[in-house]
Amino acid sequence: MTGDQLRNRVLTDTFEPGSTMKPITIALAMEKGIVSANTQMQIGHLQIGKKVITDTHTYGALSVAQIIQKSSNIGTSRIALQMTAEDMWGMFQSVGFGQAPKIGFPGAVAGIVRPHEKWGKLDQATMSFGYGVSTSLYQLARSYTIFATDGELVPLSMIKVNTPPVGTRILSPKVAIEVRSMLEMVTQEGGTATKAKVAGYRVGGKTGTAHKSNGKSGYASNRYDAFFVGVAPISAPRIVVAIVVDQPTAGSHYGGEVAAPVFAAITNGALRVLNVAPDSALKDLVKTPEMMQQVSMQR
Repeated sequence: MTGDQLRNRVLTDTFEPGSTMKPITIALAMEKGIVSANTQMQIGHLQIGKKVITDTHTYGALSVAQIIQKSSNIGTSRIALQMTAEDMWGMFQSVGFGQAPKIGFPGAVAGIVRPHEKWGKLDQATMSFGYGVSTSLYQLARSYTIFATDGELVPLSMIKVNTPPVGTRILSPKVAIEVRSMLEMVTQEGGTATKAKVAGYRVGGKTGTAHKSNGKSGYASNRYDAFFVGVAPISAPRIVVAIVVDQPTAGSHYGGEVAAPVFAAITNGALRVLNVAPDSALKDLVKTPEMMQQVSMQR
């Protein structure tokens, strides 16, 4: 094997995380009392300078919960622009972005979160949905522990520890639980990740689809990273699973089509290995081909 093949890419590689950043941005706005899950917003058209912020679909009014469920760039931007750049930068820092992980692994990268003093309004908008900031998959997975542990960021270890880790409070339990409910909506009918469903369990998470850099000063039009970061089971979370597929080529490039089924397969096995009791009846689930395969594997 070559040195490149031996790299632990979860810790050494960085990427722009795309829409997986939206729950973190919106959680901050909820924590500050700017919006609630039920706040209704007109999405419409959004232009900042010469740049037009776009969505994959045209929306009229959406609640904040639906902005997460349907992954609206415009809606997230409108929420972000109600906050200060310093507050957003502080949130990104607080969940570990832009900082070298203290995990004892050589080559673990810090990623990039530029100083808030250098942000313009366009930067603030695009960072809210995961462009202009870089992170490792390790950092992204760890950041979602704030939704799995009712608001605490959990220290991670590559070796078994004998005492439960002590987390750092980032969000109030109320906000963390509300955002976790929004993440479950992403996997339900009308969300972007119905293929993330796991037979017998309630799960939630967030899709992401990001254009890759063209190596110059912009983005490649036909090269993508596809993401899904999820929590399971929703009723009493035990695991966080983060998936990135680099330059998917088998048909679709969207996180909900490419990464979500990988999350479902991994989470299905992990919950059963951990002997986690199911929290959803099989009859209540939509029977997608991926889920039918999971049920078959259980028999």
